[in-house]
Amino acid sequence: LRLVQSGGGLVQPGGSLSVSCEVSGFEPTITLADYTIAWFRQAPGKEREGVSCVRRSDGWTYYTDSVKGRFTISRDNAKSTVYLQMHSLKPEDTAVYYCAVDASDYYCSSYPHSGMDYWGKGALVTVSS
Repeated sequence: LRLVQSGGGLVQPGGSLSVSCEVSGFEPTITLADYTIAWFRQAPGKEREGVSCVRRSDGWTYYTDSVKGRFTISRDNAKSTVYLQMHSLKPEDTAVYYCAVDASDYYCSSYPHSGMDYWGKGALVTVSS
């Protein structure tokens, strides 16, 4: 699979921004609906962390505590695109954001696991005045 990210950029604290991730290269009869989706981020000097994920089988959704109520993960299966909408952004949200997909629910069993099979190249989000 190929994951192409777009969005990101510079935003002031309290602002909003979206990042998207278009997925292509599915086998015949397979769609994005057959995949668990996730967003990760890596801030400068820090380890990559799981931000949010949606389980393939039942739609169970996870958000890390620091983004609950501010970020929304979604997917448009017809467009094969995954989205992360971010509101009330804080300087500590500054990071490179990565989308990821995997055919297994395991990678969104309780939190996003970084061993997912397919990854985007990342999009920089900078929150600064």
